[in-house]
Amino acid sequence: MTATVPDLPAGWRVQHTRGPLGFVTHAVLVRPDGTEVEWSSRRHRKGLGLRLAGVRAEGGRASAMSWWIGSLFAIGSLCFALGSVPLYFDALDPAVVAGTFFVGSIFFTSAAYLQFHETLRAPGGVLTESARPRPLASLVGWKPHRIDFWAVLVQLVGTVFFNISTFSATQADLTAEQARHLVWAPDVYGSICFLVASWFAYAEVNRGVLPRPDRSIGWSIAALNMLGSIAFGVSAVAARYVPSTDQSANLELVNLGTFVGAVCFLVGAVLLPVESARERSSA
Repeated sequence: MTATVPDLPAGWRVQHTRGPLGFVTHAVLVRPDGTEVEWSSRRHRKGLGLRLAGVRAEGGRASAMSWWIGSLFAIGSLCFALGSVPLYFDALDPAVVAGTFFVGSIFFTSAAYLQFHETLRAPGGVLTESARPRPLASLVGWKPHRIDFWAVLVQLVGTVFFNISTFSATQADLTAEQARHLVWAPDVYGSICFLVASWFAYAEVNRGVLPRPDRSIGWSIAALNMLGSIAFGVSAVAARYVPSTDQSANLELVNLGTFVGAVCFLVGAVLLPVESARERSSA
């Protein structure tokens, strides 16, 4: 796999690049007139444009895509947060609560697919006005040289696992063995996918291993999603295993992990159109 910066206009050159695991996530480019501009994979796929090196973005209007993705993720997060609140699940039939999680998972999958589409339809060149892929290639494609592609693809797979687990949980006649294979196992696989996807997305914007905030909204979103994925992972483990007890699940920890994770995802979703509006540049 050879990761590169997207096509450059005539006379432009790459001064230096960086990124984890051989991926290119950030580059400083030099125009023919000697002006240095910054390119990043996150800004590229979101249509935020280049920016002058060391200069803050100018701002603008949030894109329609950011509103759609943010809204769908926000609704899904609200469903998961609501379903994990005792006042809600104690007052309603378990089937209704399970259905709340299933509806939330559908919104997650819809948002995840839009992010997948957003990544595939990114311009072929570094400029926002560069040619974009044909319609079919922007719906189903393969971009293994891009870290953002792996982030959104793994996340999309994870949401499908959550579709399976939450739908199975709506079935009242499952045996313990069926519940383990149809509810808990997909939940764990989905949580693992979210952790991996969140790491890819975080590594895309974070320089190095230790947290290094760059004051960008994109960094904050990636960090929130990482925390949310960790919380979901804790919830998945707690749903199956509790040491030194006869219980099959630690319900308090399950609900706390789900609620904390959902809130993190909710805040991250709300920030998506904010990022699109505030970090747009015309460099």
